[in-house]
Amino acid sequence: MASDSLLSSTTLAEAATHRLWTSAPARWAARAVDQGFLAYVRAQAARGRGRRRASTAASHQRRIDELLGLAARIEGRRITGDEPLFPPARSIRPVRQQERWLDPNGTVQDVLWPSDYHAFLPEAEQRYRRHRNNLQGAARLWLHSEPGPVAIAIHGYMGGAYPAEERMWPVQWLFRIGLDVALFVLPLHGVRAIPGRRAPPPFPSRDPRLTNEGLRHAIGDLRDLTGWLLRRGHPAVGVMGMSLGAYTAALAATVMPELAFAVPITPLASLAELAASQGRLAPDPIRASSEKLALDRVHRIVSPVHRPPVLKGERILVIAGQSDRVTPLPH
Repeated sequence: MASDSLLSSTTLAEAATHRLWTSAPARWAARAVDQGFLAYVRAQAARGRGRRRASTAASHQRRIDELLGLAARIEGRRITGDEPLFPPARSIRPVRQQERWLDPNGTVQDVLWPSDYHAFLPEAEQRYRRHRNNLQGAARLWLHSEPGPVAIAIHGYMGGAYPAEERMWPVQWLFRIGLDVALFVLPLHGVRAIPGRRAPPPFPSRDPRLTNEGLRHAIGDLRDLTGWLLRRGHPAVGVMGMSLGAYTAALAATVMPELAFAVPITPLASLAELAASQGRLAPDPIRASSEKLALDRVHRIVSPVHRPPVLKGERILVIAGQSDRVTPLPH
């Protein structure tokens, strides 16, 4: 497929996502992910409600003060420029961990590269960087013998296992029509997960500092991978994402003008809105509203809702799922 046709319309993305969401395995997998995520969030919210029953106006105000103080530190550090808002692209040389031939025309390669990430807030540096597996970028690449346009697919929360992602995404079909494909692994997921951990990944976190760091880290690794693919000779690189991956893709569309397209699918749009909808804020509606506003301010630096896109509108396609239980149509 010529790269011009990839860049001039959304036909490819529409066709790919139609195939994605009309296949029975994808629907079953999506339903299972939704149900698993909701069960986990409801359990966490129930525990939180138990702790908050005894909350007072004073304790709520302390929470608001903490969030607003955190937001002020983030904004102050952004103004001083001590640490770039998003890590600049680095020249990487991924190491091939595994390879298999598809046919005479292509290979599947699992690659890793050092991810020398440093936290935006100094107080989060040690806590975020303590997981060794997370300090490496990772992707599974489906490559033709001659470099073609690339679709980078970004998984959702609790995803990232390559065998599962190859079923969730129409990888083989995308490859057959001429695209190379990269299955990108988000921080603390998949091969970057904490060894032996049975609980869900700690990113995103109830601590908004760690959520912000994880999203910055994801954008840094995505920029590194995109730059390497372009230097390798691929004529165009775009991103597609689901749920948390869609949030990441939307955020990338506000940071990375080098992208050919961005396709957020059933996107999470607002971290504060998600916390509110899942019962993770104060039980009282008035207090919950003030907490939601403060949390939204903390996440503003990594929010695609609060940042202008750097891609033209015709290069962005947003797809919502009418029956999505985690990120419904309002997102």
